Amino acid sequence: MTKTLIVPGLDGSPDPHWQHWWAATDPRALMVDLSSPDRPVPAVWEIELASMILQHPDSILVGHSLGAVLIARLLATWPHLRIRGALLVAPAETQGNDRIGQFGAIPELRLDVPTTVVASRNDPWMSFGRATHLARAWGSDLVDLGHAGHVNVASGFGPWPRGKALRDAVLTASAEKGAGHDAPARRMAW
Repeated sequence: MTKTLIVPGLDGSPDPHWQHWWAATDPRALMVDLSSPDRPVPAVWEIELASMILQHPDSILVGHSLGAVLIARLLATWPHLRIRGALLVAPAETQGNDRIGQFGAIPELRLDVPTTVVASRNDPWMSFGRATHLARAWGSDLVDLGHAGHVNVASGFGPWPRGKALRDAVLTASAEKGAGHDAPARRMAW
């Protein structure tokens, strides 16, 4: 059974955040415990996430905000880790941000596993144009949520069943890729 590793961003994902709801309602899901969520250290977070992946190989990763950026960094620099795919929700721009600037530039390399970027047209942490650019660079599918803010509690997201459906679509893409079907990235509307 494929595990879902849920990767929170800056300040974590406490109740009633959709990631907290997901971890509480999906027996296959585990919340990744990242140290100092209010003062993240990139190298420490990478090691903590890599450790979880090593404990649960062939998992799918679901990251929000800085968690999505952390996943992209890990996939770009540690491609040998056994990951089935990733759902990258509302990535946060690191450049020019005092709280997360230490993460440096977001990698713009093609990722070797199926990925989907979920973006909003009015996200205060990253413009839709930038999210679209990253999705292209990563070879990811792109889901346009319209005007959904940062896809967090402040923008009205508690339970989010569509997130689980998007995860399932990434798993399907992973199975197709494993069978030799390398489908091109596409843009999806939800």
